Formats: sequence, C-alpha cells, structure tokens
Amino acid sequence: MSQTPPVLEVRGLTKRFPGVLANDHINLTLHKGEVLGLLGENGAGKSTLMNLIYGLYTPDEGEILINGKPVTIKNPNDAIALGIGMVHQHFQLVPVLTVTENVMLGNESVNGPFLDRRAAKKRIMEISKEYGLEVNPDALIQDLPVGVQQRVEIIKALYRKADILILDEPSAVLTPQETRGLFSIMRSLQARGVSLIFISHKLKEVLEICDAINVLRLGKVVGEANPKTSTEASLASLMVGREVILQVEKAPAKPREPVLVLQKLVVEDDRKLIAVDHLSLTVRAGEILGIAGVQGNGQTELVEAITGLRSVLAGHMSINGQDLANHRPRRITETGVAHVPEDRSKNGIVGSFPVKDNMVLQTYYIGPFSIGILTNDKAINENAQKLVKQYDVRTPSIFVSVNKLSGGNQQKVIVAREFERPNNLLVVAQPTRGLDVGSIEFIHKQIIRMRDAGTAVLLVSTELDEILSLSDRVAVMFSGKIIDVLSIEEASRENVGLLMAGIHPNARDTQEQKVVIDG
Repeated sequence: MSQTPPVLEVRGLTKRFPGVLANDHINLTLHKGEVLGLLGENGAGKSTLMNLIYGLYTPDEGEILINGKPVTIKNPNDAIALGIGMVHQHFQLVPVLTVTENVMLGNESVNGPFLDRRAAKKRIMEISKEYGLEVNPDALIQDLPVGVQQRVEIIKALYRKADILILDEPSAVLTPQETRGLFSIMRSLQARGVSLIFISHKLKEVLEICDAINVLRLGKVVGEANPKTSTEASLASLMVGREVILQVEKAPAKPREPVLVLQKLVVEDDRKLIAVDHLSLTVRAGEILGIAGVQGNGQTELVEAITGLRSVLAGHMSINGQDLANHRPRRITETGVAHVPEDRSKNGIVGSFPVKDNMVLQTYYIGPFSIGILTNDKAINENAQKLVKQYDVRTPSIFVSVNKLSGGNQQKVIVAREFERPNNLLVVAQPTRGLDVGSIEFIHKQIIRMRDAGTAVLLVSTELDEILSLSDRVAVMFSGKIIDVLSIEEASRENVGLLMAGIHPNARDTQEQKVVIDG
C-alpha cells in the first residue's frame, strides 16, 4: 500500500462489559480510499469496535490513530471533529423533519439569530451532486423510502466533512435494487478519497465491494482475507470456526391438508390505503410457501392481518378450519400459530425484560410457567436455560435484558420461543435479516425441521435466495396481489424477478404486462 500512514489504525483495542470481553486486543488498519470489510458472527464484537472508534464507548486498553497520530475519542463530537462519520443500521433521523433539518441537526447553519436553511440546503445539493446522492432537501423523512433515508444519513456525515465513513449493516433493510444504488454511491465516495468500513453479514456483498476483509470471532481478529482470492465458503468458515453448509439441504415436501386459507382478503395500511387487495392463498401442512416481493407491496400488512395485529376489511381467513379474521393475537396464537415478526424490536421482544421472560411471552400464563395467578420462576428459568443452549443464544445470563444482546441473538430468542411451542402454522417474516451465516444456517434447518414435522410454514422474505432455497412453492406479491404461484421447479430467478417487478413472463405483449402491473 501507500507509504503514507493509514487514515485509521486501531492497536490493541480492548473493551470489557460485566461478564463479557467484547473486544480483545484488536488491531485494524484502514487506508485512504479503501473499502475495508468487517465480518463476524452476531456478538463477535463488530458493533462494539465501531462504537469505540465513533466515541460511543471508551476503550479499556489500546489506542486509535488518525493519519498516524494517536487520538482520544471520548464522544461522537470528538469523532466527527476528526473526520469520522457513522451510518447506523437503525437510522438516527427525525421522521417529521425535512431532509435539510435532519442534516443540520446538531450542526446548525445560522444567519444572526436565525437558522440559515438556505445555506444548508445549498450545501446538501452540492454534496448530492458530487457524490451521486440524489435526494430532495425539502422532503419529510417519513415520506422517503428506506434507501433514500440511508442517503440522508450519508449526506449527514459528509456535511460534517467526514473522510472516514463507517457503514453498519447498510444493506440489511434495502431491496436488491437499493443495494446496487448503495454500491454505486460507495464507489463514488471511494473515488473521491473517502475511506469506508463496511460491516455486513452478506458474504456476496463483501466480496463484491471490499478491497480488504477482517474477520472477528469472539471479540478477536481471527484472520484477514483478500476478496480477490476468497470465496463465500472460506469466509463463512473463518467467521464461524467450522465448515458452514451454505446450501439448504431438504427432502421433497409432503403437503397434506390446508391449514391457512385466505379468500379475497382486503387489508389497509396505516395511511388507510389498500395494501392487501382481494388476496387468496392456501398453505398446507408439511410445506413451505414462500412469498417473494420487493418490500412495500403489502407483505407486512398481510402478515399482521394473519397474526391478529391488523384489522381485515373484507374477505375470509381460516386457520385450522376456524374463521379467525379480526380475532385478537392471543386467540390466534392459542390455535397453534407461531409468528416471527419482521420488526423484532417492535413486535418480537420486550427490550427491558430479561431473556428468560422473553422466552415465555406467549405462554407465561399457562402451565408449567404459572401456578394459578403466580408465575413459576423455576420453570421459566429452566425453560430459558434449555432454549439458550439449544438455540446457541449468546448471552452472559438469562437474567440480562434482551435489548443488551446483539440483533442476531435477539432474533434467536424469538425463534426459540416460537419454534418450541406446539403449533401447526408458522408465519416467519424476514427470519434471517441481519444474521450471520452460522445463525442463518441454523434457522434454515429449524424451519425445515418444522416443515418435516407437519407444520405449515408461510415464509415472507425480501431475500430471493432465501425464498428459492427454502420454499416448496413460491407466491409472488406485487401491489397487494398475488400475481402468480409457482412450484419450486418453475421458480427461476429470472421468472420470479420479472414477477416481482409486476411483469408476467407469459404476458403476450406490453399491453398485457401493463394490465398485470396496474391490476
């Protein structure tokens, strides 16, 4: 590399929490204009390391150097002053403010006693043009797609003159199209001398976009990899410490009787617009029906309607032969429905509750977890200890608040709770979002196990590879409708990709395609 010092160097960085050595004497080097990939399992210490660099945590040992000089970073203001910016996985934006107001926040331009929005807006437009970050400075954040909100976060960092940019799981909530746009932006930043740290669980992305890769395991750097000579399998093995089976292995399905039957279901979104439009669908015992589609085509509202979290306007919903449309979530759960929600923090866990209590959120009021009106703490604790071991939940203790765990371990808590209850319908939405390859492999095996035990599985995922590898049939959802249901043999990437865009491969001409798209 260049003889000039690295723009960022970490030497022996160590961080301890009660009962956990999160970072263990980590060394890391980032050069000017480089994209450095950071890989590791959930709980490997990636986020802790980035929080140390960004000043959200203070290291117990070690040092950080910027352009060859040791620095002290006590808080994010120190990091920003040193040219370090960070785009968090969960965006730090105020929904009711405009793009300009969000970018200015904490770094306001003033003209006398007044905010100088015009100067800020001009600077935002200059940054947008220079780096290919197309965004309307006057738009409200709440009206922007996720991919555009991410651009706003990047603009915020560049507005503060960041030349080192940390991207924490930047593609976890993006569609494939938005991810391509993100990579284009990253290359534009790189060409202008910005150095990037790219944290991701998606091995294909790391191999595609990064110049160098560091792998963390159990708080240590266990290896460095060259993306030109590495493979997904070699990276996965380095991350997990064993060989990882990246292909889902499953026997042919043996579907039986219908478990979930939807007939002309109509559901509104939060804006009172039709999100699920006269949708009909059947899921049978012993099969996995995957719903493919770009995020925002009604999948969220469909899952919420099935699980009792959203009202049904019209149509019928039968589960195990019972009409359960507009019943309460507990009533639906008690009929044998398990639900892994797409938004784990909102609908899957109670963050302030300990791990042990999150493991019984659906069953705390029945035996053996309750005795009359009292909870049976012994049974709850034993259940948690068993599930933590069985599902490899990385936690210091079952008594730790679940919001102290990494996102992937929170997901394992939800999966353990839902999969280990007696159920005959499993509704899983984005089950592996933000998970590492080892956890993905494990959860995929559990979904197959449930299917083989006779459970009907409705799988909703924006990850097309996940849909194609797990599903026995694939239903493609576009603009609130199921526009086709394919056997897994028919469901090629090309066919499903066209359907996801609202274009039926068998459409005879442009007019017919337009009819499909317009519904």
